Amino acid sequence: MNVETPNRANTPFRRKLDLPPVFREVALRESGNAFDHAQKIAPESGAGTLVWVGRFDLVEFAVVLEPDEPLVAARRAMYAGLAALADALAVHAPPEMALYYDFPATLLFNNGLIGGGQLAWPTNAKEKERPDWLVFGAMVRMHIMDNLEPGEHAPFASLEGEGFDDIAAATLVESFSRHLMTQMDEWQNNGFAKVARAYLSRLPANPDVERNIDGAGDLLSRTKNTADVKKQKLLPAIERALWLDHKTGEILL
Repeated sequence: MNVETPNRANTPFRRKLDLPPVFREVALRESGNAFDHAQKIAPESGAGTLVWVGRFDLVEFAVVLEPDEPLVAARRAMYAGLAALADALAVHAPPEMALYYDFPATLLFNNGLIGGGQLAWPTNAKEKERPDWLVFGAMVRMHIMDNLEPGEHAPFASLEGEGFDDIAAATLVESFSRHLMTQMDEWQNNGFAKVARAYLSRLPANPDVERNIDGAGDLLSRTKNTADVKKQKLLPAIERALWLDHKTGEILL
């Protein structure tokens, strides 16, 4: 990843994030939208720019990537980001409770919607050419801002309501950045197979089904002892995040 010095003007946070050297922090006020802002600045800011919003109720961030592959293959970066997000959360999760994805990018914990990821690329990018940038963005619900008890929110969830360790948004973003570096280094040095396994391990377990991800990012599923393969396409499944309320720009509730 190439690096540039970001503009930190008007940053409202008490401390800067502790990020790996290839990342650069851009902090927005509570009314900001990290995913949209990252797309706006991606052409100039370059790879490793990490935009985040400091909020009480949500963890919201987005990171700019510069892939080396054609767009059709580069979209698999979605899985690296999702695996990194789940790994960052798993450190703080209560034991023996499932943290998993509903394909492709809806994140659930204890059967409740807790957040998700999304991916963007330039509108003029061509499938068989390397895009100038990608943006992976994510949101995770920290708190549900009402007077209901946690059990009354089903099928929705929050980190606080599900008993996660007391974790600050900054800590989760920092942890994500390190896990993302691990996933991207593995992909670059050893191929995509281990990144795929990291994501696939976060799908609902089914011992009778074998899963894989092909070169276009499509999910392939085959029931053992059969020849039939079911394909779930990554595109257009990620063109509109299913976990997101597109009117409010926040996680569905």
